[in-house]
Amino acid sequence: MDKKTEEFYIRLKEELKNTSTWPTEYLYKFIVPTDAKKVEEVENAFDNMGAVIKTHHSKTGKYTSLSVNVTMDSPEDVVGKYIEVSNIEGIISL
Repeated sequence: MDKKTEEFYIRLKEELKNTSTWPTEYLYKFIVPTDAKKVEEVENAFDNMGAVIKTHHSKTGKYTSLSVNVTMDSPEDVVGKYIEVSNIEGIISL
């Protein structure tokens, strides 16, 4: 992980600690190239967590956005999930 990304996650953890009571519901938003396998990889990352996942295709159909609403136990868990899905080729975390 590059230094800029690491610094972002450190700031995010601090912000989440200061603004939320844990456990709490967290909304992840991702964009992936429209490919059933990539969408499935994101969905699998949240499997058995009680996540509510909504998908929406872009106007051109080239991209799929995913909104994942899930209860997370801590800021560290939130960041850990971002890091886990960052391995999916072409994913953009919003």
